[in-house]
Amino acid sequence: MIIEDKLKELNINYEIVEQDAVYTVEEAKQKVPYIEGIPCKNLFLKGKKKGYFLYTLPEDKQVNLKELAKFLHVQSFHFASHDDLKNILKLIPGSVTPLGIINDTENKVIVVLDKELTKNKVLVHPNRNTATISIKYDDLIKFIKCLNHELIEV
Repeated sequence: MIIEDKLKELNINYEIVEQDAVYTVEEAKQKVPYIEGIPCKNLFLKGKKKGYFLYTLPEDKQVNLKELAKFLHVQSFHFASHDDLKNILKLIPGSVTPLGIINDTENKVIVVLDKELTKNKVLVHPNRNTATISIKYDDLIKFIKCLNHELIEV
């Protein structure tokens, strides 16, 4: 399903801008036209013995994976493989987004959102790295919950 169709179905307002493909935060800073919201980075992680996590946080925030694992009661984290990304979320590197859970029909992924994003608009990809979408944080939560995915705010 196309993300924009699902957002419309849920009566979620959004703004979208097209851009050249971006694969890193640094590229996004240079290529993404201005759009209101907090630019985000997304980490697709695999927990040792505890499944998959998609962590969305402000693009410039540093992450301590050991602390995050401890907080989430996971023994340890490593980045999920490209094959896992393709097979579970149907995404390619550079296009990771919490909206990708629309493709996770088995609900394998737990979505983790950084609390610094609360009460703001967030900027994420609409399942492709050639566009950026601005969506209210509360609407992102609505999207996640409608897909019956576990959500943790940290």
